Amino acid sequence: MHELAQILQKHQSEFQNVVAFKPATDKLFRFDFTESNEELEDAAIADTEKFAAYIAHKLESTGSKYGIGGYNENRTLYRRSELFAGTEPRTVHLGMDIWGAAGTSVYAPLGGTVHSFAVNKNFGDYGATIILQHQLDTRVFCTLYGHLSLKDLLPLKEGKYISRGEVIGHFGEANENGDWPPHLHMQIIEDMRIQKGDYPGVCTLSQREKYLANCPNPDLLLQMMKYLA
Repeated sequence: MHELAQILQKHQSEFQNVVAFKPATDKLFRFDFTESNEELEDAAIADTEKFAAYIAHKLESTGSKYGIGGYNENRTLYRRSELFAGTEPRTVHLGMDIWGAAGTSVYAPLGGTVHSFAVNKNFGDYGATIILQHQLDTRVFCTLYGHLSLKDLLPLKEGKYISRGEVIGHFGEANENGDWPPHLHMQIIEDMRIQKGDYPGVCTLSQREKYLANCPNPDLLLQMMKYLA
């Protein structure tokens, strides 16, 4: 196992829930955005309102508070935006998504400082984005929170300390979160290199192993996938 992954696993009992999730009563629905999902057509994916209606229907019909999934998923979803196009399109998701109601609070899973923040405005991008920097057992790493509300960026400055359990953001509306149904993209990044306020959340198939090595499974922090029915 990757060294950072081992450290995160070691400290799991210390992490705060990133969203208000009660395993005893709250149900999770696992979304699949690979080509095997034949329910979701390209036309619906491209239309944010239709896509949001699909997400809402799935959650309501299954009695689920949140939808979840997506780490290392090879998605057809990104055909909705030219942002992910190219000679080799970017299709492999490097974070984990939690789908739910706009305004849902997002909590810092552990203490750290504000590394950077930005509004990534392209269609299909992160929208309002916050990146925190942490240290565990001398290992420095970052966590990225995308698709937030614009108001969440107002009180921030680089270097500001964020306490474990502090509200850092809220699921943004489509007009501020990169034109997506409300959700949180959460990603662990070991080496930000020179990036600030942004880091790829999707990569090409040929670069999959390189990026996954730098972005371990977010569920090491979230600890939610084990509660899927």
